[in-house]
This record gives sequence, structure tokens and C-alpha cells, in this order.
Amino acid sequence: MASLYAIEAKNVSKTFGSKKAVDNVSLSIKKGEIYGFLGPNGAGKSTMIKMLVTLLEPSAGKITILGNDSVAQAGAVRLDIGVALQEAALDLSQRGIYFLKMQARLYGIRGKQVTERVEELRSLVDIGDALNDPIKSYSGGMKRRIDLAAALIHNPQILFLDEPTTGLDPMSRAKVWQEVRRLNKDLGMTIFLTTQYLEEADQLADRIGIINNGKIVAEGTPAALKRLSGKDQIIVSAAPQSDDVLKALKKVKGIAKVEQIDGEIILSSAHGSAAIAAVVIELENLKVPIKQLTLRETSLDDVFLEFTGNRLERKEEGKS
Repeated sequence: MASLYAIEAKNVSKTFGSKKAVDNVSLSIKKGEIYGFLGPNGAGKSTMIKMLVTLLEPSAGKITILGNDSVAQAGAVRLDIGVALQEAALDLSQRGIYFLKMQARLYGIRGKQVTERVEELRSLVDIGDALNDPIKSYSGGMKRRIDLAAALIHNPQILFLDEPTTGLDPMSRAKVWQEVRRLNKDLGMTIFLTTQYLEEADQLADRIGIINNGKIVAEGTPAALKRLSGKDQIIVSAAPQSDDVLKALKKVKGIAKVEQIDGEIILSSAHGSAAIAAVVIELENLKVPIKQLTLRETSLDDVFLEFTGNRLERKEEGKS
């Protein structure tokens, strides 16, 4: 029976001298899934993705891509995957259309199929007439899109995107998000996405894995990871209250912690949206005059900080 998984990594490690960059990592990513892969600088994220796309061999463990071994059957793996790394491998002296035609021929596409495939990609990744212009004249967003087109030229089953929107303006980032969703929904493409924008992972990924110090420290849907962190906050702006009031609020169902800081009562809850109504009722019963009440739900930034001890830095990642 065919496997449900597009990508499987079992107990994979990678060492460089005495340093273990990836330490016993296992991943199972289903066909048609968008998987977000996050980690701070030096966590092993870049090393892991390079092993998955056959640019590095594991020191231990095994990787299979659509059933093919990443080492013994690396050639077959490369035909099944498309890869757009952080640094776009573009020939700036060429026009976009000639660059894509060359990429198509490198994958064995011939004759009129070359032109047909390039025309499909012109609309698929929203390049339009700019495809006829020199690549050196492209904006950052256009360079990202033609790099994506090159990764898609052979119609891969799996697409690896390594920080595809780094440095792009909000409008260009939104266009890339739209293209990623379309590839996944319309073509059923499995997408492995690394990103330095937590909102990007939150919006796009079906599941997220967080790597730190070479190990997977958390994995799940964005919603499940937020629940696991459980740091929703109900923030009440009010005059200073007595300890009796704070103790009464802590007894409200769903409230785990109550603090009073600088004119605000901060109530922590695993499910803030479910607890907020009971909090409001108790505040009324306690006759606490409320100036303002705000619900701050757990973000992926909170989750990332909890599991890695770091905020995700928005800059190019060095080798790890």
C-alpha cells in the first residue's frame, strides 16, 4: 500500500566535526500538507532542509521522499521536488523567459512542451509580461516569483520554500501567500515552508514543527500549539483593587493566574475567549469599575518564545 506521507525522516542526525547540528529528528509530513518549519538562528533548520533536498547526506538516520531514499535514490528524489532556497539562483544577465526555458531543458522537457510549461507558469506565479524583461531589472518580489517558477518548471510533487518572503514588502508577501495556497489547493502540492515570519506560518501551515538546538521541541497545528502554550490574557484597566478582589477573580473558572500591574489586572487563561464572559460577570459582582477590557490571545510568538527561549529574529539565517 502506498504511503500517506510525502516526507519521512527517521532519527536523522547531522554532525560537523564535534558539533551535532541536527540531533535525532523524526518528521512525517502527509501528501498535500503545508508544513511550517521554524527555528532560531543556529537551531539546525537550514541543515535539516538541505538534507531533505539531497544537498547534504545525514550522518545517521534515514530520509525518504515519496518512498525514495534521499541518499541511495537522490536522482529520483530531485525529479519529484522543487526547491527555492533563500538565495535565488538566478542568472541576472538573462531574460526571464530564457532562464525558465533553460531550466525546463535541464529537467528533460523538450520541444513545444517547453513553451507550454513556461506559459503555464507565467500566469501561475503572476509574472505576466515581465517574463520578457532582463532579470536584473526585476524587483525583489519579481525575483522571488521567477525563482518559484524555476522550482515549479518540472511540475514537482513537493515544493520546498526556504524563507520565500524575506525582505519583501507586505503586498509582495501577500501575493506569495496567495500563490502558495493556490499551488497547494489546486495542484495538491505538498509544501515544506521555512519562514522567519510567524504570522506567515500561522496563516499558511497545516502543521508546524519547531526545532531548537538540533531537536524538534514542539509540533502540531498552529491552534494546538497555542493551546499548549496556554497564555491567553484578559487585561482589565481599572483602579487598584484589594487582594480579596484578586483572589475572587482567580476562582473564576478557566483562570490560572491573576496579577495587578500598573493599573491593570492581568488574568491568564488557557482559553481566554471561553473565560472572558465569566470574568466580566464576576467583575460586575465585585463592583469593579472597568475602564477597558482586552483579550490578548496566545500568538505563535509566545509559543516560539516558550519552546526556544528566543524571539524569532527577522534576518537572514547563517549556516547551521
